[in-house]
Amino acid sequence: MQAKVKSKKSTSDKQSVLLKAFEALGESYSPEYDSTAFYDELQFLETQAEGYAKSIGQVDNKKKAILDTVRQFRTVDTIIKRYKNKKSAMIQILLDVQNEFSWLPEHILHWISARVDVPISKIYTIADFYEVLSLEPVGEHIIQVCQGTACHVRGSSELMRRVSAIFGIEPGETDPDMVFTLKAVHCLGCCALAPVIKVDEQYYGNPSMDDLKEICDSCREKEMAA
Repeated sequence: MQAKVKSKKSTSDKQSVLLKAFEALGESYSPEYDSTAFYDELQFLETQAEGYAKSIGQVDNKKKAILDTVRQFRTVDTIIKRYKNKKSAMIQILLDVQNEFSWLPEHILHWISARVDVPISKIYTIADFYEVLSLEPVGEHIIQVCQGTACHVRGSSELMRRVSAIFGIEPGETDPDMVFTLKAVHCLGCCALAPVIKVDEQYYGNPSMDDLKEICDSCREKEMAA
């Protein structure tokens, strides 16, 4: 079954223009050098644009969207610098970026492509190949149900049905509230607990319906508190 949250494979015209603008402004800037002046100038220009928008009564969410994107690009450049801009570190760069944003947004992948000088097609090939990387938005809590041999022979199929019933989603889906994403994975490396699930960083061996309901309620309470 297809995921409820679709991956956006094509960038909108506005996103393309924005990305090209960032790239043009960053032509003389390398992540190996201090980026403060570059981003300060960009935010100064946007502040001026906001002042003009207020004067003509046309204020919208443009400023927030652009400044959020600036912050994202700054974070990505910090990660790239950590690996000294090396193409050979692409997998680790993508892992760190996903750890930061929970998934790999398209505009971020294009930015990485430009900064590390790796074709975007190659980056997508890597992201598609590794199961741990996600090109789709995911929920705040990731539920992984192991489908390895040990788990399979000990009832992982039934466990998956229980998980789906409690969380209300099928494998590969994210709930409409973006709280949970359910994944079927090849192996979690915890065969002694089989059948096993992993919720965020916590492992559970053969949880019952009551156990799953408690896990679900606990995660929702955390989101409400947040």
